[in-house]
Amino acid sequence: MSNASKRPSEHQAIVAAIRGRQQAKQRRFNILVYGGFGLVLAAIITAVAVVVAGSVQQRNAAAEAAKRPIDGIQAFANLSRNHVQEAVDYPQQPGVGGDHSSVWTNCGIYTDPVNEQRAVHSLEHGAVWITYKPGLPAADVAKLTDLAKAKPYVLLSPDKAQSAPVTATAWGAQVVVQDAGDPRIPAFIGAYAQSPKAPEPGAACTGGTNG
Repeated sequence: MSNASKRPSEHQAIVAAIRGRQQAKQRRFNILVYGGFGLVLAAIITAVAVVVAGSVQQRNAAAEAAKRPIDGIQAFANLSRNHVQEAVDYPQQPGVGGDHSSVWTNCGIYTDPVNEQRAVHSLEHGAVWITYKPGLPAADVAKLTDLAKAKPYVLLSPDKAQSAPVTATAWGAQVVVQDAGDPRIPAFIGAYAQSPKAPEPGAACTGGTNG
């Protein structure tokens, strides 16, 4: 074979070799890119699954805790539900139900006392009202604030009339505790916030009035 006829064959071989190396390099790149992406995706899926599982476990634990009896709880039945303009003298402190204002107190965290008649209306809507004696140590108020934070049907406020350090109240139910860290407080919230035992669970706890 002449040199002239060899040149095209050699050129083709060189081109084929270069193309082969490029293809091999591209395959390695694809493996690194898509393999790495797959690892990242798997890690994300695993992390999300762990978070979801943890959230489900927390909800299940809260639901189980809410089913357990709460020591020291007092129950009150046959409570009236009339809307009145005048002040109401409730036999409990604070009131657990009965006649109340036509306007409810918006659920949330208050650093000043709120109107009792309006807060009782909030209870009618399924709210839990956590009250504390003025002068409660700041660290204890902070614990109660953390409990009430981001809970749409919890109302927290001081109550000048109560003698107990902390009281948790729902419509027709109340528990008095001596310590803001008492586990009965979150248990009470879990059991009674939006409880079907309230006359109007699911009714608004916003759109009323502050205080």
